[in-house]
This record gives sequence, C-alpha cells and structure tokens, in this order.
Amino acid sequence: MYVINLSYTASLDRVDDALDAHRAFLARQFEAGVFVAAGPKIPRDGGIILAVRIEREKLDAILASDPFAQQQLARYEVTEFKVTRLAPGMNLPIPA
Repeated sequence: MYVINLSYTASLDRVDDALDAHRAFLARQFEAGVFVAAGPKIPRDGGIILAVRIEREKLDAILASDPFAQQQLARYEVTEFKVTRLAPGMNLPIPA
C-alpha cells in the first residue's frame, strides 16, 4: 500500500483551474482499483491518496499522468508500507 502526499506548488487559483481534470484522473484510478481513498489536506495545501495492488514503477507513471503533475501544480511524496492490521469493519485489499 502507498500513501501519496501531494503538496501544492502553485496558487489555489491555478489548482482550482485544474481540479476537474484532476478529479477525472482520480475517478479513472478508483475505477481501475488502484486508488482506494483520496481527499484534500486540512489546511488545503495539498492532498492525500491511498493506492494499492500496484508496483511502484507503474504508480509513478500513473502519478506523472495526473494533470496536477503535468501542469507542475503539485509535488508528490510516495511512502510504501505493508498493512499488517486493519480495524474491524475495514475492507481494504491486503496483498498476500
């Protein structure tokens, strides 16, 4: 599993101009089963994405296709971790 920390590198006006395209990008990755959670940080200086079941190289290629990356509106910090516990009722895919 990966935690992707986006930090905006441009004004919120520029980020907002690309937001619809970014949300379409997110929707495609949710439909593909790669992203399992996403949302803005508070305060709104970036966002967080959780990704699963993908090799790092493929994830990097996906992130490079994000309109925020293509327009240089955000930088990405990717942290990989191995999920060993989930709270009762959580239904996240855990690799074997």
